[in-house]
Amino acid sequence: MYLNKLISAKHDGFVKIITGIRRCGKSFLLTKLFRRHLVASGVSSSRIIVLDLDDDKNEFLRNPRRLSEWVRRRIRSKSVRYYLFIDEIQMCEEVRIDVEGAETKLTFYDVLNGLLKYPKLDIYVTGSNSKMLSSDIATNFRDRGEEIRLHPLSFAEFRQVVKKDEYSAFREYLVYGGMPLCVLKRTESDKRAYLKALFEKVYLKDVVERNKIRDKSVLECVLDMLSSAVGSLTNANKLAQQLNSQQGLKTNSPTVTRQIGYLRDAYLFSKVDRYDVHGKRYLNYPSKFYSEDIGLRNVRLNFREFEDAHLMENVIYNELVARGYAVDVGVVEVDVKEDGKVTRKQLEIDFVVNTGFNKIYIQSAYALPDQAKRDQETLSLRKSGDFFKKIVVTAANAPAFEGQDGITYIGIIPFLLDRTFLESAVCSATNAPGAFPA
Repeated sequence: MYLNKLISAKHDGFVKIITGIRRCGKSFLLTKLFRRHLVASGVSSSRIIVLDLDDDKNEFLRNPRRLSEWVRRRIRSKSVRYYLFIDEIQMCEEVRIDVEGAETKLTFYDVLNGLLKYPKLDIYVTGSNSKMLSSDIATNFRDRGEEIRLHPLSFAEFRQVVKKDEYSAFREYLVYGGMPLCVLKRTESDKRAYLKALFEKVYLKDVVERNKIRDKSVLECVLDMLSSAVGSLTNANKLAQQLNSQQGLKTNSPTVTRQIGYLRDAYLFSKVDRYDVHGKRYLNYPSKFYSEDIGLRNVRLNFREFEDAHLMENVIYNELVARGYAVDVGVVEVDVKEDGKVTRKQLEIDFVVNTGFNKIYIQSAYALPDQAKRDQETLSLRKSGDFFKKIVVTAANAPAFEGQDGITYIGIIPFLLDRTFLESAVCSATNAPGAFPA
């Protein structure tokens, strides 16, 4: 899937920026799989320029001016097609230079924008920091950059490697996740050791060093709380209050907000905003957070808090994002009569999948043992007041079927393995009567 995205972007005049959490396979995709494709297509290896800025032997090239000079020396002719691969581009440092008596800064953005002037140079870079890349691509690359976001292995990819029955494979996936090298470890103890070292020696170390954090106690507590609360509504103010009362820390909402930002910049967590389905507006707070990889979340909590319902919801979110969908948490406000009084309540739709003009509503329901539970889980879907496609994903391994309520029910395993199911749901949402807004 990702290789096809790179192939379709060849020679388009843009800088291709492959982003994602560290160790998810960005370098392998670019320097192994894509390079193999180029060579098989007839491209000479001498025209593929590869640089790994994460390698300490290339430390001197983390200066943008030296980097620019190094690349330009390797382009022997402007009329010949060259391919430039730079791994971990965010390690190129910002420097101050003098231009006609005025001090200005030089960054890797300037280097890459300058290299775009070579008409036959096709540029590909990888990066692991969303603050330096994703959020600023359009601005810093002057509309000449495009992001290809890479994720840990989906369950379908995981299944191609782990030769177990579907149920056993899914149980393993819920525990250890889809980090590629973890999947290849042979024993459970090896998997746990790998994930623990990865979290502490790579991710946490990177966040602390990049953001110059002197006291990481608040960061670690925020990390634990977000890991524990995947799929639950929360906000920085609530987390700050919990840290002060439960952990004895003296912190505040702005500080917690910054710590969450650091974790999001490292791609460890994603924030999902709530969307008022009836009011057609976004709500400021609270929000939900999901872990980029469920195995990393589990190892952070030392495999203590294993709640299948929340983990399944996290896996569904990751699958939707990996397939390229924009996802919100839905809110449906309804009047409910209790004890003779009418009260206004907010019902939740776990995922509002945005597909252009239309949407798909997805509810994650671990188990539906009886009609009462089914009615409870589907009330928000039935009260949405529109004709968009509605899906309930359960922990069962059942194929998709449509209930009498017009809602489609499907087990988590076929939902994750059958990409055509959701694509057909997108098509049916597009063709649904009254789906298009007035």
